[in-house]
Amino acid sequence: MTPLLEFRQATVYRGERVALDAVSFSIALGEHVAILGPNGCGKSTLIKSLTRDLYPHPTSDGAPVRILGRDIWNLFELRAQLGIVSNDLMDTCTRDFAFTGREIILSGFFGSVGIWPHHPVTAAMERKTEEVLERLEIPHLAHRWVDEMSSGEARRVLLGRALVHDPQALVLDEPSNSLDIHALYELRAILRKLAQSGVTIVLATHQLAEIIPEIQRVILLKNGRVFRDGGKGQILTASLLGELFRRPVELLEREGFYHLL
Repeated sequence: MTPLLEFRQATVYRGERVALDAVSFSIALGEHVAILGPNGCGKSTLIKSLTRDLYPHPTSDGAPVRILGRDIWNLFELRAQLGIVSNDLMDTCTRDFAFTGREIILSGFFGSVGIWPHHPVTAAMERKTEEVLERLEIPHLAHRWVDEMSSGEARRVLLGRALVHDPQALVLDEPSNSLDIHALYELRAILRKLAQSGVTIVLATHQLAEIIPEIQRVILLKNGRVFRDGGKGQILTASLLGELFRRPVELLEREGFYHLL
């Protein structure tokens, strides 16, 4: 089966610095995966190589980054397959414009931030937006200004924006960034619901607590390289995580969730 995501010796430069160094892995459609590593390990660069904000250095083996077997996509076709929720998008939606939750979700049909006069909004788009609001249990946010929402509320609205095309997979970049404990619990519940409904979850994070029980594979990223890759029980150990984060740690597992002490 063609992989959902495939990195083949992908090397990405940020200026003169190597941010990803010959990274190779593949993720199958339907396989829930966490990409875990400390800040600065290359997670955001990896996400930007999917959104085409950054491009890997060419190799002799063909395109180093492929999505569903292809390295070139029409943007509108890609949105129907892969929804990406990044911190850059979060910053843009909450800082640069004033739109309601409903307008942000609806704007997913156009790849914009918010709805503008030239957008041909159809009745079908309106119905799908209402469906997504119900699916994420946020109809109460439909008419709230996004810049007045809590971080957790805004994150769920951005999830809705990614879901209007019913993508086969979601790629999430540090989704609990700036969330309090209550908002983290709500986010995890939504991600579990999506994973159980058949949406593939690929989670890039430095927070062990974000890894939901449905995620059974973990890729450890360190200094721009794949440090370890395997099953969750094999990878999430105190010794490996201590080496990854460069400090002694204790590990607690409870009801499928892992926590560092």
